[in-house]
Amino acid sequence: MIDLKSFTRWNVDLAKTIAAIGEEEFFPQLLSALGAQVPHEYPQVWLYHRDLPPRILYHEIPEIAVPLQIDRYLEGPYREDPFYQISMSSPRSSIYRLARLTGTNFEDSSYFRHYYAETDTRDEIIFLTRLDDGSVVNFCIMRLNEQADFHKEEYDLLYTLAEPIAAVIKSHCHRDDFVVTNLLQPGLDAQIDVGFKTFGSDHVSVREREVLELLLRGYGADTSAERLDISLETVRRHRKSIYKKLDVSCQADLFALFINSMPYIGEAKGNDPLSVYMN
Repeated sequence: MIDLKSFTRWNVDLAKTIAAIGEEEFFPQLLSALGAQVPHEYPQVWLYHRDLPPRILYHEIPEIAVPLQIDRYLEGPYREDPFYQISMSSPRSSIYRLARLTGTNFEDSSYFRHYYAETDTRDEIIFLTRLDDGSVVNFCIMRLNEQADFHKEEYDLLYTLAEPIAAVIKSHCHRDDFVVTNLLQPGLDAQIDVGFKTFGSDHVSVREREVLELLLRGYGADTSAERLDISLETVRRHRKSIYKKLDVSCQADLFALFINSMPYIGEAKGNDPLSVYMN
């Protein structure tokens, strides 16, 4: 039986979300609309770019949890995230629940043992919206360990809301300013690769530049150490030095600085675009 009160609330909130397309309050309004239907924790919106590491577009995560939920995730675990993997491989927009995606062996996975077990997450659902260039917006909601799982009726309701959610997200992300800011223009692959190789080269040492490139490409400290044939501790020391020299405090800030410098790659003519951006 349809809950008329809930249905009316959703229609009103969806209308407010549509009105907010193109505005800063779009994602907060969308999260508010969804929260009025199904209670959840740690809502977050990620852009999974086809050529770049993930970028956080918006979140309502408590400050104490940000280092683990965002900074640590960006240091490499995202590559093993089942949601990231399905986002990059799925041909269509959809809704996914972690338990249904991973099956019974999830707790044996490297991703769970080395990262996910520390996040205090009991259940997780994403709305996956595929953009025209192949990138994906991942709209994620969670339940924590002290809470109950999303029950079947809640998941079924979220499933019915998935199509309008994908439609409004796609409309928001089609705006020219969003496309330019998040490097979604066609034909940027080669330009981004140049950025990986040159960004920060005027500010860090040669060895730090190698570590920085792997960092920008989304490789974790373990993989970076293996690729460069150096110790894990040396990689961590280089990362700390890179953050200090580039005046950033975390990986998310580093990615933001990289993206902000991207429009200056042509002007840099093979040199460091960060120097051009900062001048």
